[in-house]
Amino acid sequence: MHSVSLLSELIAFPSVSRVSNVEVSRWAETQLEALGFQTEWLEYRDEQGITKACVSGRLGPDNGRGMAYFCHTDVVPVTSWSFPKSGPWEPLQDDGKLYGRGSCDMKGSLACMLAAVAAIDPQKLTHPIYIVCTADEEVGLVGAAKIVAESAMYREIVERQCRAIIGEPTLLNVVHAHKGGQGATVTAEGVAAHSSSDKGLNANFVMIPFLAELNEFREEIKGNPDFEDDRFEPPTISMNIGINDNNAALNITAPKSVCTICLRTMPGIDVDKITQRLEAMAVRHNVKIEWSYATKPLFTDPESDYVQELLTVTGTKASQTVAYGTDGSCFQELQDIVVLGPGDIRQAHTDDEWISLEQLQAGTDLYRTLAERWCCE
Repeated sequence: MHSVSLLSELIAFPSVSRVSNVEVSRWAETQLEALGFQTEWLEYRDEQGITKACVSGRLGPDNGRGMAYFCHTDVVPVTSWSFPKSGPWEPLQDDGKLYGRGSCDMKGSLACMLAAVAAIDPQKLTHPIYIVCTADEEVGLVGAAKIVAESAMYREIVERQCRAIIGEPTLLNVVHAHKGGQGATVTAEGVAAHSSSDKGLNANFVMIPFLAELNEFREEIKGNPDFEDDRFEPPTISMNIGINDNNAALNITAPKSVCTICLRTMPGIDVDKITQRLEAMAVRHNVKIEWSYATKPLFTDPESDYVQELLTVTGTKASQTVAYGTDGSCFQELQDIVVLGPGDIRQAHTDDEWISLEQLQAGTDLYRTLAERWCCE
């Protein structure tokens, strides 16, 4: 079993978050069972009624801490694709790279972990190996939250306090912390009418005062040390917005204007101060604010024995922080958890997504080393 061939099979599943991932999850389940894992299937329906699935597996004896590896099987949509030699769902090796949607984020990592376990004699296992494949990571960590709430196998991982790895792409550098996220939808209501009359109310004009104050607030928190953390780059709470009125024609006053807000938060930051301020702004400007999601930052002490051990094994001098988030936001019960995976995050979500064959081999080797170190005699 080789990571390249496994990844090629994985890429062929167009498992974007807006469709069911049951097919790719069944593939993962089959791979786990072929390796001797006891598996757990967790199925749910998303807000659109689409069936999604998470699959988990345990290999080895019921003894000791062991190791837990986490990944997700969903990928972002393909709105454009610039690699001319193959399509996003047609894996192709070229110039030392494997191209395809999800190759980097993060099916390549799962392929490495499966190949690593396949290279280990299961008779030598003295502690368990867990592999957890979630759904809907790209759209709010929904699958990970389901795992935490409903998975018996995840309860085992927590009880054992397994050494945990989130396999997102880090170029195999040890990441001990990442930012969390906060999302909101702000809605302004208007009245549709012909724009030549004075009978309508354009919701965009209702929204504008809120947006003006929101921009002032963005500048205010950017220079406020209470909302900064120099351990991250950027060290500020990033704020991103989207605006849409879905208006059918230029000569109709927009009946609704919607602003989406995304905040990237850091450990130790009082997020409540920000959310309360935004809620007060919404009341003041007569718009409605609804919080769509909230994910916590991930933080493991970089001086902990676990992080230091990983630095020794990987041959790196210091662990890192990153600005993006992972399923790890949901796994706050785990004390020893890091992000550590093959591939470069700069290749994630790109329109020619790829992972280097060198990283695939290095990722497989590292995961095998860790599994043997923690789970074998």
